[in-house]
Amino acid sequence: MSASTLKLAFRNLPRHRTRTLISLAAVGFGVVALLIAGGFVEWIFWATREAAIQTGLGHIQVSRPGYHDHGYTDPGAFELPGNDPALAILRGAPNVTAVDQRLVVSGLASSGDTSVPFAGVAVDAVADKSLSRVLEVSGNRLDASAPNGVLLGRGLAKALSVSVGDPVSFIVSLPGGGINAVEGRVRGIFSTQVKAYDDTAVRLPIALARTLLRTKGSHTWVVGLADTSDTAATLAYLKARLPADRFELYTWYDLSDFYRKAVVLLSHQITVVGLMIAAMIVLGISNTQTMNVLERTGEIGTLLAMGTRRAVILRLFVYEGLLMGIVGGIGGLIVGVALAQVLSYVGIPMPPPPGRDSGYSAEIILTPLLLTSGIAMAVVSTVLASLYPSWKAARMPIVDALRHNR
Repeated sequence: MSASTLKLAFRNLPRHRTRTLISLAAVGFGVVALLIAGGFVEWIFWATREAAIQTGLGHIQVSRPGYHDHGYTDPGAFELPGNDPALAILRGAPNVTAVDQRLVVSGLASSGDTSVPFAGVAVDAVADKSLSRVLEVSGNRLDASAPNGVLLGRGLAKALSVSVGDPVSFIVSLPGGGINAVEGRVRGIFSTQVKAYDDTAVRLPIALARTLLRTKGSHTWVVGLADTSDTAATLAYLKARLPADRFELYTWYDLSDFYRKAVVLLSHQITVVGLMIAAMIVLGISNTQTMNVLERTGEIGTLLAMGTRRAVILRLFVYEGLLMGIVGGIGGLIVGVALAQVLSYVGIPMPPPPGRDSGYSAEIILTPLLLTSGIAMAVVSTVLASLYPSWKAARMPIVDALRHNR
């Protein structure tokens, strides 16, 4: 890159201030639009992931091989022992903050003359406080001091016409063909904001569920980590120590089908948005550069007549486009970051998504990759927009260019 040519290109930018400012504003606006749209999508990714993890999914789940494919129809066939030495390995693994032993329970919930089906999960009350931090509970959460206390989903509590403190009976069919029942007392009513789930959901202490199912084991072990970014390293650590023929490990990513599909869909949409913004920048800057070439035809002819190589003329206009992309991109970056901070502080009110019964407040998350993409889009699109006008300027016949001033 010739320093003299670059210096000349920089001095040419303010020659047509109004046109240059309009071009810089267009580039900056494109960068801001990409950052805000991309940052909103990044927040959706983060919120969807953390909501799934912190409402009980956990970061890693351990089960018998085949449980996640066939275990929901016959969970008893994939039971894990309650005192397995592998539990000590899980609790001693790096970054692990909690290990929960869980049982899947389903049957009938009864209160008075009303009986409705339920689908529940039994958890360790202590570990569940760490693994289900964002679970919305009206009343009290599960506690080891209340071995018969249960949580009901909002829809199930409404169907049974019960509130906090009321008794509820749970009836299940045992694998051998018998029937068993226990009575619990409602400690709280929770909501996951997914109505279909809340209409049948129950959370029980694992000791109560083991009494109900007449077992001493569990179906899954759910592992919580200090940070989601630790998932891959902890998974590798555990796979090296837990026999594959006895245990199957799944991460939150493996278990969250909705998250994976959302990432694919929204990533494609942001790519399309970025291409559309880049196309608008290319068209706008290309028009500006073409006008610059037409207005400076005589100047170009003089430079060529003085012996300036055509390649230098081409580089001169390309450098002008490059500088416009850098300046406009940096300006858009500054405005975009400031606007993202303001929007995140105020919050973006969103309506309830399909299948949920309450709205939420969204934010903007700007990642280093997104910031880099914004600058890259500005620079690449302005350089591309400058190529044709630059080539046209470099190909001008000297005589015709000099005659242009007369």
